[in-house]
Amino acid sequence: MFDIAYAMGTGGGGAPGGPGGGFASLIPLILMFVIFYFLLIRPQQKKAKEHREMISSLKKGDRIMTSGGLHGRIVALDEGSVSLEIAEKVRVKVNRGYVAALLQGSSGNPAAKTEKKSDNGKSDELKTK
Repeated sequence: MFDIAYAMGTGGGGAPGGPGGGFASLIPLILMFVIFYFLLIRPQQKKAKEHREMISSLKKGDRIMTSGGLHGRIVALDEGSVSLEIAEKVRVKVNRGYVAALLQGSSGNPAAKTEKKSDNGKSDELKTK
């Protein structure tokens, strides 16, 4: 009976408490950190840097979209906020951090509507009945 207890004791070759056991158990944790860094942390930092650069390069006349979904043209800039014209004579003030995207065709009038005219001067929408 005591022979079995001796066999289960802490002696012998590959015991977990040996000299190389502590470092070998850290390798999976280090590997997981490296994977998380390249898959999660680094892309998020890169996206945040691009967003900061986009916000700092805003200028009057740019068409933007806010994170709330408002589309408008910048009419005034402050250090921490942006004034948007979302319709003719309708202006809202938005914090710069909430600017989500710079839209294509940035220097145009958002209220200007272009309508396609046919040969006889009537719009195509009225012509197709």
